[in-house]
Amino acid sequence: MRAVRHRRTALVAIALCGVLALSGCQGDDGDDGAAPGPPTAAPATTSSAGAKPAGTATATRKPKATPTATATAGGAATPAKKPKFPTPAATCDHRMPISPDEVQVNRYTPEGGFHSLIVKHGNWGCGAPDTDGAPFETVGKETFLPIAADAEVTAVTPIVASTENQKITLQQLIDWLVAHPDQGLVFRFHMGVDGGSGEGPAIDTLDQVFTP
Repeated sequence: MRAVRHRRTALVAIALCGVLALSGCQGDDGDDGAAPGPPTAAPATTSSAGAKPAGTATATRKPKATPTATATAGGAATPAKKPKFPTPAATCDHRMPISPDEVQVNRYTPEGGFHSLIVKHGNWGCGAPDTDGAPFETVGKETFLPIAADAEVTAVTPIVASTENQKITLQQLIDWLVAHPDQGLVFRFHMGVDGGSGEGPAIDTLDQVFTP
């Protein structure tokens, strides 16, 4: 009985060694016998919250234009200014807007039974830079100035062919004014105390002012 038991123990030991040997051969292949699983995907890299995706164009701002500058003697740049040209009015003196002894004579009228000139008061304005004279600028409405029948009258062009005052009669002046109304000739005058016809103060001296 003891021999039989020893024989069974030996057979079990041999069988166990065979199983262990078979398991060791399978382990030499480098794996545990499990089927290979799918490859593990690499974790996706996330961008930061403020990052812009690649390829997005960034808009650029155009620089603001700066004013043109001119260099001064010290080397510092100052903004360029538009040149200012003097105007005739800058040198014109209008402290006396109405001339006290000059009028523009436009027409003649015998109304009221005595000689009267239809005139406009004013003063000399500022002439343009390219002219030799300045215009006589009138103000207000036309008025009447009586002139004495014996008034001393002088005239220049275009009443007479002269640039220097020539003595003429009142009738010569009247004839010219009737034939050439509203020419706007300028005369310097002086008022006398009495015109001699009972009409009161009247012009006793009348001299035409030459204008080119």
